[in-house]
Amino acid sequence: MAEEISWSDFERIDLRVGTILEVHDFPKAKKPAYQLHIDFGSEIGLRKSSAQITAHYSKEELIGRQVVAVVNFSRKQIANFFSECLVTGFPDENGDIVLTAVEKPLPNGARLS
Repeated sequence: MAEEISWSDFERIDLRVGTILEVHDFPKAKKPAYQLHIDFGSEIGLRKSSAQITAHYSKEELIGRQVVAVVNFSRKQIANFFSECLVTGFPDENGDIVLTAVEKPLPNGARLS
């Protein structure tokens, strides 16, 4: 288990819902990954993310899917690509990522509270 944090620590993490608009192969990534372009609504806008989710998801089934992402991380360079948010998920028994999902459609940019 991770170190215990306070409520104020948790409040600093900005988790938002966004809709995937574009998915591209990412051949320069060390591990199989996609480049995602995600719409987080008018307040945050479009963000890019690299996601190692190729084992469970095709590019076609990701288009239009809502995801939960941390949007207040600093940009991270991965090969020739800058990831601007962290899409969340859980590893399965093989370590392949299963995306965190929302139960019903939400407005892009909705914040976890």
